[in-house]
Amino acid sequence: MKRIVIILNLAIVLSIPSIAFAFETAPRITDREIVERLTRLEERLTKLGEGQKAILREIDKRFEGIDKRFEGIDKRFEGIDKRFEDMNRRFDAMSKAIDNRFEAMDNRFEDINKQFDRLVNIFFVILGAFVAMFGGTIWFALWDRRTMIRPFEDKVRDIEGEIAENRGKLHSLIDAFRTLSKTDDKVAEVLKKFNLL
Repeated sequence: MKRIVIILNLAIVLSIPSIAFAFETAPRITDREIVERLTRLEERLTKLGEGQKAILREIDKRFEGIDKRFEGIDKRFEGIDKRFEDMNRRFDAMSKAIDNRFEAMDNRFEDINKQFDRLVNIFFVILGAFVAMFGGTIWFALWDRRTMIRPFEDKVRDIEGEIAENRGKLHSLIDAFRTLSKTDDKVAEVLKKFNLL
């Protein structure tokens, strides 16, 4: 079986003329032609090398220009960074200033609250003093009235007692004048004049 496969492969390879007879005969080249071709090839290579060097120089110049541009951009970015740093410093300074102002305002509010508390305490002290003075004045007035009225009350009681004693005498005196008026006309006229008869 292996033999059949090998024979078939050989038959196929030999039956295709393009594969089997693909050899071309080359013309003979002399040494001189080879040297000339090699010199031309070397000239082309040197020109190509010079062209490559020129291209590399141009590329280097362009890269140097690009590097300079990048350096300029870097400098600009450094300038921008410095500006941002300056802005950050300004913002920090403004933030600190605002914080200081808020702290100062807080301190002022605390001072105002303390002062207000002091004023409220002073107000309560003054109010307490006025209440004490008012209460003392009323107490003194009541005490003074009592101490002043007692002697008058004692005198009035004494006078009322005397009047009560004299009333009895007065009624007796009026009764005596009435009895006398029955005998004396002048006394009767006087008693009538004062509505005692």
